[in-house]
Amino acid sequence: DFAASLVVFLVALPLCIGIAVASGVPAELGLVTGIVGGLVTGLMRGSSIQVSGPAAGLTVLVLETVRTLGLAALGLVVLLAGLLQVVMGLLRWGRWFRAISLSVVEGMLAGIGLVIVAGQFYSAVGLETPASGPARLTGLPGAVGRALTVTDALVPFAVAAGTILVMVGWRHLPRGVRAAPGALAAVFLAALATALLDLPVATVRVSGVLDAVRLPNADDLAGVDLALLGTVLAFVLIASAESLFSAAAVDRLHDGPPTDYDRELLAQGVGNSVCGLLGALPMTAVIVRSSTNVQAGAKTKASRVLHGVWLLLFAVLLPGVLEHVPLAALAGILVHAGWKLIPFKGVVSLWRSHRGEALVLVVTAVAIVTSNMFEGVLIGLAVSVAKAAWDASHLRVDRTEDGDGAVRVGLSGTVTFLRLPKILDTLEALPRDRPVVLDLSGLHHVDHACRSALESWADRHRTTGAAFVHLHGPVTTGPPGGQR
Repeated sequence: DFAASLVVFLVALPLCIGIAVASGVPAELGLVTGIVGGLVTGLMRGSSIQVSGPAAGLTVLVLETVRTLGLAALGLVVLLAGLLQVVMGLLRWGRWFRAISLSVVEGMLAGIGLVIVAGQFYSAVGLETPASGPARLTGLPGAVGRALTVTDALVPFAVAAGTILVMVGWRHLPRGVRAAPGALAAVFLAALATALLDLPVATVRVSGVLDAVRLPNADDLAGVDLALLGTVLAFVLIASAESLFSAAAVDRLHDGPPTDYDRELLAQGVGNSVCGLLGALPMTAVIVRSSTNVQAGAKTKASRVLHGVWLLLFAVLLPGVLEHVPLAALAGILVHAGWKLIPFKGVVSLWRSHRGEALVLVVTAVAIVTSNMFEGVLIGLAVSVAKAAWDASHLRVDRTEDGDGAVRVGLSGTVTFLRLPKILDTLEALPRDRPVVLDLSGLHHVDHACRSALESWADRHRTTGAAFVHLHGPVTTGPPGGQR
Protein backbone atom coordinates (compact mmCIF):
# COMPACT_ATOMS: atom_id res chain seq x y z
CA ASP A 1 0.00 0.00 0.00
CA PHE A 2 2.88 2.37 0.79
CA ALA A 3 4.53 1.81 -2.59
CA ALA A 4 1.19 2.08 -4.40
CA SER A 5 0.46 5.39 -2.68
CA LEU A 6 3.68 6.88 -4.06
CA VAL A 7 2.81 5.79 -7.59
CA VAL A 8 -0.73 7.20 -7.32
CA PHE A 9 0.68 10.46 -5.92
CA LEU A 10 3.02 10.84 -8.90
CA VAL A 11 0.11 10.20 -11.29
CA ALA A 12 -2.28 12.51 -9.45
CA LEU A 13 0.08 15.48 -9.05
CA PRO A 14 0.20 16.69 -12.69
CA LEU A 15 -3.47 15.85 -13.24
CA CYS A 16 -4.60 17.86 -10.19
CA ILE A 17 -2.66 20.88 -11.40
CA GLY A 18 -3.65 20.53 -15.05
CA ILE A 19 -7.35 20.08 -14.33
CA ALA A 20 -7.36 23.14 -12.08
CA VAL A 21 -5.68 25.33 -14.70
CA ALA A 22 -8.00 24.03 -17.42
CA SER A 23 -10.99 24.77 -15.16
CA GLY A 24 -10.00 28.42 -14.84
CA VAL A 25 -9.11 28.28 -11.13
CA PRO A 26 -5.77 28.56 -9.29
CA ALA A 27 -3.59 25.47 -9.57
CA GLU A 28 -3.49 25.09 -5.78
CA LEU A 29 -7.23 24.35 -5.66
CA GLY A 30 -6.64 21.19 -7.68
CA LEU A 31 -4.16 20.05 -5.02
CA VAL A 32 -6.69 20.86 -2.27
CA THR A 33 -9.30 18.64 -3.93
CA GLY A 34 -6.75 15.83 -4.33
CA ILE A 35 -5.80 16.13 -0.65
CA VAL A 36 -9.46 16.01 0.44
CA GLY A 37 -10.03 13.03 -1.86
CA GLY A 38 -7.26 11.17 -0.07
CA LEU A 39 -7.61 12.22 3.54
CA VAL A 40 -11.41 12.59 3.80
CA THR A 41 -13.07 10.42 1.16
CA GLY A 42 -10.20 7.93 1.35
CA LEU A 43 -10.89 7.24 5.02
CA MET A 44 -14.58 6.53 4.46
CA ARG A 45 -16.18 3.24 3.53
CA GLY A 46 -17.41 2.42 0.04
CA SER A 47 -14.76 1.26 -2.39
CA SER A 48 -11.48 0.40 -0.67
CA ILE A 49 -9.29 0.70 -3.79
CA GLN A 50 -10.91 3.60 -5.64
CA VAL A 51 -9.06 6.96 -5.61
CA SER A 52 -10.90 10.29 -5.69
CA GLY A 53 -9.83 13.77 -6.76
CA PRO A 54 -10.42 16.43 -9.41
CA ALA A 55 -11.56 14.81 -12.67
CA ALA A 56 -11.25 15.84 -16.30
CA GLY A 57 -14.93 14.93 -16.68
CA LEU A 58 -15.96 17.96 -14.64
CA THR A 59 -13.53 20.43 -16.22
CA VAL A 60 -16.02 21.82 -18.72
CA LEU A 61 -18.76 22.25 -16.13
CA VAL A 62 -16.42 23.97 -13.66
CA LEU A 63 -15.16 26.32 -16.37
CA GLU A 64 -18.74 27.23 -17.34
CA THR A 65 -19.61 27.81 -13.67
CA VAL A 66 -16.63 30.09 -13.07
CA ARG A 67 -17.40 32.05 -16.24
CA THR A 68 -21.08 32.54 -15.59
CA LEU A 69 -21.31 32.65 -11.79
CA GLY A 70 -17.77 33.61 -10.81
CA LEU A 71 -15.05 31.86 -8.83
CA ALA A 72 -16.63 32.96 -5.56
CA ALA A 73 -19.77 30.92 -6.32
CA LEU A 74 -17.86 27.72 -7.12
CA GLY A 75 -17.42 26.77 -3.46
CA LEU A 76 -21.14 27.19 -2.78
CA VAL A 77 -22.08 25.11 -5.81
CA VAL A 78 -19.73 22.30 -4.80
CA LEU A 79 -20.92 22.47 -1.17
CA LEU A 80 -24.60 22.18 -2.14
CA ALA A 81 -23.80 19.36 -4.57
CA GLY A 82 -21.91 17.51 -1.84
CA LEU A 83 -24.73 17.91 0.67
CA LEU A 84 -27.20 16.61 -1.89
CA GLN A 85 -24.96 13.60 -2.51
CA VAL A 86 -24.86 12.96 1.25
CA VAL A 87 -28.66 12.98 1.42
CA MET A 88 -28.89 10.64 -1.57
CA GLY A 89 -26.36 8.30 0.01
CA LEU A 90 -28.29 8.22 3.29
CA LEU A 91 -31.49 7.51 1.34
CA ARG A 92 -29.65 4.61 -0.35
CA TRP A 93 -30.08 6.02 -3.84
CA GLY A 94 -26.57 5.10 -4.94
CA ARG A 95 -27.64 1.84 -6.56
CA TRP A 96 -30.17 3.68 -8.74
CA PHE A 97 -27.42 5.50 -10.59
CA ARG A 98 -26.68 2.16 -12.23
CA ALA A 99 -30.01 2.61 -14.04
CA ILE A 100 -28.59 5.50 -16.08
CA SER A 101 -27.99 4.40 -19.64
CA LEU A 102 -24.33 3.55 -20.20
CA SER A 103 -24.60 5.18 -23.63
CA VAL A 104 -25.53 8.49 -21.99
CA VAL A 105 -22.54 8.29 -19.65
CA GLU A 106 -20.16 7.38 -22.47
CA GLY A 107 -21.67 10.13 -24.64
CA MET A 108 -21.20 12.56 -21.76
CA LEU A 109 -17.55 11.62 -21.44
CA ALA A 110 -17.08 11.79 -25.22
CA GLY A 111 -18.60 15.27 -25.33
CA ILE A 112 -16.41 16.36 -22.43
CA GLY A 113 -13.38 14.93 -24.21
CA LEU A 114 -14.15 16.83 -27.42
CA VAL A 115 -14.61 20.11 -25.53
CA ILE A 116 -11.38 19.58 -23.57
CA VAL A 117 -9.35 18.77 -26.71
CA ALA A 118 -10.70 21.80 -28.57
CA GLY A 119 -10.38 24.14 -25.57
CA GLN A 120 -6.86 23.11 -24.56
CA PHE A 121 -5.59 23.55 -28.11
CA TYR A 122 -6.25 27.28 -27.75
CA SER A 123 -4.32 27.29 -24.48
CA ALA A 124 -1.43 25.52 -26.17
CA VAL A 125 -1.05 28.29 -28.77
CA GLY A 126 -1.61 31.16 -26.36
CA LEU A 127 -5.14 32.11 -27.39
CA GLU A 128 -8.17 32.72 -25.21
CA THR A 129 -10.58 29.80 -25.39
CA PRO A 130 -13.98 30.75 -26.88
CA ALA A 131 -16.86 30.41 -24.46
CA SER A 132 -19.19 28.24 -26.57
CA GLY A 133 -18.59 24.82 -28.07
CA PRO A 134 -19.48 25.78 -31.66
CA ALA A 135 -17.14 28.79 -31.46
CA ARG A 136 -14.34 26.52 -30.31
CA LEU A 137 -14.84 24.20 -33.26
CA THR A 138 -15.17 26.92 -35.90
CA GLY A 139 -12.15 28.75 -34.54
CA LEU A 140 -9.83 25.73 -34.68
CA PRO A 141 -8.60 26.34 -38.27
CA GLY A 142 -7.50 29.85 -37.33
CA ALA A 143 -5.78 28.55 -34.19
CA VAL A 144 -3.94 25.91 -36.21
CA GLY A 145 -2.82 28.56 -38.68
CA ARG A 146 -1.53 30.70 -35.83
CA ALA A 147 0.34 27.76 -34.31
CA LEU A 148 2.18 27.10 -37.58
CA THR A 149 2.98 30.69 -38.56
CA VAL A 150 3.40 32.83 -35.41
CA THR A 151 6.59 32.25 -33.42
CA ASP A 152 4.99 33.18 -30.08
CA ALA A 153 2.41 30.44 -30.67
CA LEU A 154 4.72 27.89 -32.31
CA VAL A 155 6.94 27.45 -29.25
CA PRO A 156 4.17 26.62 -26.70
CA PHE A 157 2.47 24.48 -29.34
CA ALA A 158 5.70 22.51 -29.74
CA VAL A 159 5.94 22.08 -25.95
CA ALA A 160 2.34 20.78 -25.81
CA ALA A 161 2.90 18.46 -28.78
CA GLY A 162 6.12 17.16 -27.22
CA THR A 163 4.28 16.48 -23.96
CA ILE A 164 1.66 14.45 -25.80
CA LEU A 165 4.31 12.48 -27.74
CA VAL A 166 6.13 11.60 -24.53
CA MET A 167 2.91 10.35 -22.90
CA VAL A 168 1.89 8.33 -25.95
CA GLY A 169 5.32 6.77 -26.38
CA TRP A 170 5.97 6.20 -22.68
CA ARG A 171 4.15 2.87 -22.58
CA HIS A 172 6.48 1.48 -25.25
CA LEU A 173 9.62 2.05 -23.14
CA PRO A 174 11.29 -0.67 -21.02
CA ARG A 175 9.45 -1.72 -17.87
CA GLY A 176 12.03 -0.18 -15.57
CA VAL A 177 11.60 3.24 -17.17
CA ARG A 178 7.82 2.97 -17.09
CA ALA A 179 7.94 2.73 -13.30
CA ALA A 180 7.63 6.51 -13.37
CA PRO A 181 4.22 7.79 -14.60
CA GLY A 182 4.25 9.10 -18.16
CA ALA A 183 2.40 12.32 -17.30
CA LEU A 184 4.90 13.23 -14.59
CA ALA A 185 7.85 12.44 -16.86
CA ALA A 186 6.34 14.55 -19.66
CA VAL A 187 5.84 17.55 -17.34
CA PHE A 188 9.36 17.19 -15.93
CA LEU A 189 10.94 17.06 -19.40
CA ALA A 190 8.87 20.04 -20.57
CA ALA A 191 9.89 22.07 -17.50
CA LEU A 192 13.53 21.07 -17.98
CA ALA A 193 13.52 22.03 -21.66
CA THR A 194 11.81 25.35 -20.91
CA ALA A 195 14.39 26.23 -18.26
CA LEU A 196 17.50 25.10 -20.17
CA LEU A 197 16.50 26.63 -23.50
CA ASP A 198 14.88 29.70 -21.94
CA LEU A 199 11.74 29.15 -23.99
CA PRO A 200 9.14 31.95 -24.10
CA VAL A 201 6.43 29.84 -22.52
CA ALA A 202 4.03 30.87 -19.74
CA THR A 203 4.26 28.84 -16.54
CA VAL A 204 1.95 28.14 -13.61
CA ARG A 205 1.37 31.00 -11.20
CA VAL A 206 1.51 30.05 -7.54
CA SER A 207 0.16 32.08 -4.63
CA GLY A 208 0.10 29.45 -1.88
CA VAL A 209 -2.50 26.88 -0.90
CA LEU A 210 -3.89 28.86 2.04
CA ASP A 211 -4.19 31.99 -0.10
CA ALA A 212 -6.21 30.08 -2.73
CA VAL A 213 -8.70 28.65 -0.21
CA ARG A 214 -11.88 30.71 0.15
CA LEU A 215 -14.76 29.86 2.47
CA PRO A 216 -18.37 30.54 1.35
CA ASN A 217 -19.98 33.50 3.09
CA ALA A 218 -23.42 35.04 3.55
CA ASP A 219 -23.14 37.01 0.31
CA ASP A 220 -22.73 33.77 -1.61
CA LEU A 221 -25.88 32.32 -0.02
CA ALA A 222 -27.80 35.42 -1.05
CA GLY A 223 -26.88 34.74 -4.67
CA VAL A 224 -28.67 31.37 -4.85
CA ASP A 225 -31.04 31.30 -7.84
CA LEU A 226 -32.43 28.84 -10.37
CA ALA A 227 -29.33 29.02 -12.56
CA LEU A 228 -27.13 28.09 -9.62
CA LEU A 229 -29.45 25.26 -8.56
CA GLY A 230 -29.43 23.90 -12.11
CA THR A 231 -25.63 23.89 -12.00
CA VAL A 232 -25.74 22.06 -8.66
CA LEU A 233 -27.96 19.35 -10.13
CA ALA A 234 -25.61 18.99 -13.08
CA PHE A 235 -22.66 18.53 -10.70
CA VAL A 236 -24.57 15.93 -8.68
CA LEU A 237 -25.69 13.93 -11.70
CA ILE A 238 -22.35 13.91 -13.50
CA ALA A 239 -20.09 13.48 -10.47
CA SER A 240 -22.22 10.71 -8.97
CA ALA A 241 -22.61 8.82 -12.24
CA GLU A 242 -18.90 9.07 -13.05
CA SER A 243 -17.91 7.92 -9.54
CA LEU A 244 -20.25 4.94 -9.46
CA PHE A 245 -19.46 3.84 -13.01
CA SER A 246 -15.79 4.10 -12.09
CA ALA A 247 -16.47 1.92 -9.06
CA ALA A 248 -18.09 -0.72 -11.26
CA ALA A 249 -15.03 -0.70 -13.53
CA VAL A 250 -12.57 -0.88 -10.63
CA ASP A 251 -14.45 -3.83 -9.09
CA ARG A 252 -13.63 -5.80 -12.24
CA LEU A 253 -9.91 -5.10 -11.80
CA HIS A 254 -9.44 -6.72 -8.38
CA ASP A 255 -10.78 -9.63 -6.33
CA GLY A 256 -11.29 -7.71 -3.07
CA PRO A 257 -14.57 -6.61 -1.47
CA PRO A 258 -17.01 -5.07 -3.99
CA THR A 259 -18.13 -1.46 -3.78
CA ASP A 260 -21.03 -0.50 -1.55
CA TYR A 261 -22.63 2.07 -3.88
CA ASP A 262 -24.65 3.85 -1.22
CA ARG A 263 -21.65 4.29 1.07
CA GLU A 264 -19.47 5.35 -1.86
CA LEU A 265 -22.01 8.02 -2.81
CA LEU A 266 -22.06 9.16 0.83
CA ALA A 267 -18.24 9.33 0.87
CA GLN A 268 -18.21 11.36 -2.34
CA GLY A 269 -20.80 13.70 -0.86
CA VAL A 270 -18.78 14.28 2.31
CA GLY A 271 -15.66 14.91 0.23
CA ASN A 272 -17.41 17.39 -2.03
CA SER A 273 -18.94 19.15 0.99
CA VAL A 274 -15.46 19.69 2.43
CA CYS A 275 -14.16 20.83 -0.98
CA GLY A 276 -17.05 23.29 -1.18
CA LEU A 277 -16.26 24.68 2.28
CA LEU A 278 -12.66 25.25 1.12
CA GLY A 279 -13.73 26.80 -2.21
CA ALA A 280 -11.95 24.03 -4.12
CA LEU A 281 -12.78 21.98 -7.21
CA PRO A 282 -15.41 19.22 -7.07
CA MET A 283 -14.22 15.65 -6.89
CA THR A 284 -15.19 12.31 -8.35
CA ALA A 285 -13.71 8.86 -8.24
CA VAL A 286 -11.17 8.78 -11.08
CA ILE A 287 -10.65 5.63 -13.10
CA VAL A 288 -7.08 6.52 -14.15
CA ARG A 289 -5.81 6.92 -10.59
CA SER A 290 -7.91 3.99 -9.35
CA SER A 291 -6.64 1.56 -11.99
CA THR A 292 -3.08 2.76 -11.29
CA ASN A 293 -3.69 2.03 -7.62
CA VAL A 294 -4.80 -1.52 -8.41
CA GLN A 295 -1.92 -2.17 -10.82
CA ALA A 296 0.55 -0.87 -8.23
CA GLY A 297 -0.59 -3.60 -5.85
CA ALA A 298 -2.82 -1.71 -3.40
CA LYS A 299 -4.85 -3.95 -1.09
CA THR A 300 -6.55 -1.55 1.33
CA LYS A 301 -7.64 2.08 1.56
CA ALA A 302 -4.30 2.96 3.18
CA SER A 303 -2.79 3.61 -0.26
CA ARG A 304 -5.32 6.28 -1.23
CA VAL A 305 -5.09 7.94 2.19
CA LEU A 306 -1.29 8.07 1.98
CA HIS A 307 -1.45 9.55 -1.53
CA GLY A 308 -3.41 12.42 0.02
CA VAL A 309 -0.66 12.80 2.65
CA TRP A 310 2.00 13.11 -0.07
CA LEU A 311 -0.09 15.73 -1.90
CA LEU A 312 -0.45 17.68 1.35
CA LEU A 313 3.30 17.57 2.03
CA PHE A 314 4.04 18.71 -1.53
CA ALA A 315 1.55 21.59 -1.29
CA VAL A 316 3.05 22.75 2.02
CA LEU A 317 6.77 22.17 1.42
CA LEU A 318 7.31 22.46 -2.35
CA PRO A 319 4.69 24.81 -3.85
CA GLY A 320 7.39 26.82 -5.63
CA VAL A 321 8.13 23.83 -7.86
CA LEU A 322 4.86 24.51 -9.70
CA GLU A 323 6.21 27.82 -11.00
CA HIS A 324 8.52 25.88 -13.34
CA VAL A 325 5.68 23.92 -14.95
CA PRO A 326 4.76 25.25 -18.45
CA LEU A 327 1.08 25.83 -19.05
CA ALA A 328 1.51 24.34 -22.52
CA ALA A 329 2.65 21.06 -20.93
CA LEU A 330 -0.50 20.96 -18.79
CA ALA A 331 -2.54 21.66 -21.93
CA GLY A 332 -0.87 18.66 -23.57
CA ILE A 333 -1.74 16.46 -20.60
CA LEU A 334 -5.38 17.55 -20.74
CA VAL A 335 -5.55 17.01 -24.52
CA HIS A 336 -4.26 13.47 -23.98
CA ALA A 337 -6.76 12.90 -21.15
CA GLY A 338 -9.64 14.35 -23.19
CA TRP A 339 -8.76 12.22 -26.19
CA LYS A 340 -8.87 9.07 -24.04
CA LEU A 341 -12.41 9.99 -22.96
CA ILE A 342 -13.67 9.63 -26.55
CA PRO A 343 -14.60 5.95 -27.18
CA PHE A 344 -13.81 5.74 -30.91
CA LYS A 345 -13.63 1.93 -31.03
CA GLY A 346 -16.63 1.63 -28.73
CA VAL A 347 -18.80 3.74 -31.03
CA VAL A 348 -17.91 1.58 -34.04
CA SER A 349 -18.57 -1.63 -32.13
CA LEU A 350 -21.81 -0.28 -30.70
CA TRP A 351 -22.99 0.81 -34.15
CA ARG A 352 -22.57 -2.72 -35.44
CA SER A 353 -24.48 -4.36 -32.61
CA HIS A 354 -26.83 -1.73 -31.12
CA ARG A 355 -27.35 1.23 -33.44
CA GLY A 356 -29.92 2.82 -31.20
CA GLU A 357 -27.46 2.96 -28.29
CA ALA A 358 -24.77 4.35 -30.59
CA LEU A 359 -27.21 7.08 -31.65
CA VAL A 360 -27.85 7.98 -27.99
CA LEU A 361 -24.09 8.23 -27.39
CA VAL A 362 -23.48 10.46 -30.43
CA VAL A 363 -26.48 12.72 -29.73
CA THR A 364 -25.38 13.22 -26.12
CA ALA A 365 -21.82 14.11 -27.17
CA VAL A 366 -22.94 16.51 -29.91
CA ALA A 367 -25.47 18.16 -27.58
CA ILE A 368 -22.77 18.81 -24.98
CA VAL A 369 -20.42 20.29 -27.59
CA THR A 370 -23.08 22.54 -29.14
CA SER A 371 -24.89 23.64 -25.95
CA ASN A 372 -23.52 23.01 -22.47
CA MET A 373 -22.95 20.15 -20.08
CA PHE A 374 -26.29 20.22 -18.23
CA GLU A 375 -28.48 20.62 -21.31
CA GLY A 376 -26.44 18.04 -23.20
CA VAL A 377 -26.92 15.41 -20.49
CA LEU A 378 -30.65 16.16 -20.28
CA ILE A 379 -30.94 15.78 -24.05
CA GLY A 380 -29.08 12.48 -23.86
CA LEU A 381 -31.36 11.20 -21.10
CA ALA A 382 -34.44 12.26 -23.08
CA VAL A 383 -33.20 10.46 -26.20
CA SER A 384 -32.40 7.38 -24.11
CA VAL A 385 -35.91 7.34 -22.62
CA ALA A 386 -37.43 7.84 -26.08
CA LYS A 387 -35.38 4.92 -27.40
CA ALA A 388 -36.51 2.73 -24.51
CA ALA A 389 -40.14 3.68 -25.21
CA TRP A 390 -39.66 2.89 -28.90
CA ASP A 391 -38.11 -0.49 -28.10
CA ALA A 392 -40.92 -1.25 -25.66
CA SER A 393 -43.59 -0.47 -28.27
CA HIS A 394 -41.78 -2.02 -31.23
CA LEU A 395 -43.70 -4.68 -33.10
CA ARG A 396 -42.51 -7.03 -35.79
CA VAL A 397 -44.91 -8.89 -38.08
CA ASP A 398 -43.52 -11.82 -40.11
CA ARG A 399 -45.56 -13.73 -42.70
CA THR A 400 -44.28 -17.02 -44.10
CA GLU A 401 -45.68 -19.98 -46.04
CA ASP A 402 -45.53 -23.44 -44.44
CA GLY A 403 -44.89 -26.52 -46.49
CA ASP A 404 -48.42 -27.87 -45.85
CA GLY A 405 -50.02 -24.79 -47.42
CA ALA A 406 -50.75 -22.97 -44.19
CA VAL A 407 -49.95 -19.30 -43.74
CA ARG A 408 -47.85 -18.53 -40.65
CA VAL A 409 -48.05 -15.05 -39.10
CA GLY A 410 -45.61 -14.35 -36.25
CA LEU A 411 -45.93 -11.35 -33.97
CA SER A 412 -42.97 -10.36 -31.77
CA GLY A 413 -42.33 -7.40 -29.50
CA THR A 414 -45.03 -5.43 -27.71
CA VAL A 415 -48.60 -5.07 -28.93
CA THR A 416 -50.54 -1.99 -27.89
CA PHE A 417 -53.50 -0.17 -29.42
CA LEU A 418 -51.03 2.08 -31.28
CA ARG A 419 -49.95 -0.92 -33.37
CA LEU A 420 -53.45 -2.29 -33.88
CA PRO A 421 -54.00 -0.84 -37.40
CA LYS A 422 -50.82 -2.51 -38.68
CA ILE A 423 -51.79 -5.87 -37.16
CA LEU A 424 -55.36 -5.82 -38.49
CA ASP A 425 -54.24 -4.76 -41.97
CA THR A 426 -51.93 -7.78 -42.08
CA LEU A 427 -54.54 -10.20 -40.76
CA GLU A 428 -57.35 -8.93 -42.97
CA ALA A 429 -55.15 -9.41 -46.03
CA LEU A 430 -54.69 -13.13 -45.28
CA PRO A 431 -56.44 -15.63 -47.62
CA ARG A 432 -59.72 -16.94 -46.16
CA ASP A 433 -59.51 -20.37 -47.82
CA ARG A 434 -56.26 -21.53 -46.22
CA PRO A 435 -55.24 -22.60 -42.71
CA VAL A 436 -53.61 -19.88 -40.62
CA VAL A 437 -51.01 -20.33 -37.90
CA LEU A 438 -50.91 -17.27 -35.65
CA ASP A 439 -47.79 -17.39 -33.49
CA LEU A 440 -47.89 -15.03 -30.51
CA SER A 441 -45.03 -16.65 -28.57
CA GLY A 442 -42.68 -13.73 -29.36
CA LEU A 443 -44.88 -11.12 -27.71
CA HIS A 444 -43.84 -9.51 -24.43
CA HIS A 445 -47.10 -7.72 -23.76
CA VAL A 446 -50.59 -7.47 -25.23
CA ASP A 447 -52.99 -4.80 -24.02
CA HIS A 448 -56.74 -5.30 -23.67
CA ALA A 449 -57.68 -3.61 -26.97
CA CYS A 450 -55.36 -5.81 -29.01
CA ARG A 451 -56.35 -8.96 -27.17
CA SER A 452 -60.02 -8.30 -27.95
CA ALA A 453 -59.24 -7.45 -31.58
CA LEU A 454 -57.24 -10.65 -32.08
CA GLU A 455 -60.00 -12.78 -30.54
CA SER A 456 -62.61 -11.08 -32.74
CA TRP A 457 -60.51 -11.68 -35.84
CA ALA A 458 -60.09 -15.34 -34.89
CA ASP A 459 -63.84 -15.74 -34.46
CA ARG A 460 -64.52 -14.17 -37.87
CA HIS A 461 -61.87 -16.29 -39.54
CA ARG A 462 -63.38 -19.51 -38.18
CA THR A 463 -66.79 -18.68 -39.60
CA THR A 464 -65.32 -18.94 -43.12
CA GLY A 465 -64.68 -22.64 -42.58
CA ALA A 466 -60.93 -22.32 -42.78
CA ALA A 467 -58.92 -24.25 -40.24
CA PHE A 468 -57.38 -21.98 -37.64
CA VAL A 469 -54.44 -23.07 -35.53
CA HIS A 470 -52.87 -20.93 -32.83
CA LEU A 471 -49.58 -21.60 -31.10
CA HIS A 472 -48.85 -20.68 -27.47
CA GLY A 473 -49.05 -17.01 -26.56
CA PRO A 474 -51.02 -14.40 -24.60
CA VAL A 475 -54.17 -15.06 -26.64
CA THR A 476 -55.34 -18.67 -26.69
CA THR A 477 -57.72 -19.57 -29.50
CA GLY A 478 -58.33 -23.10 -30.74
CA PRO A 479 -59.78 -24.51 -33.97
CA PRO A 480 -63.52 -24.28 -34.78
CA GLY A 481 -65.61 -25.95 -32.11
CA GLY A 482 -62.75 -26.02 -29.61
CA GLN A 483 -62.32 -24.16 -26.38
CA ARG A 484 -60.86 -20.66 -26.02
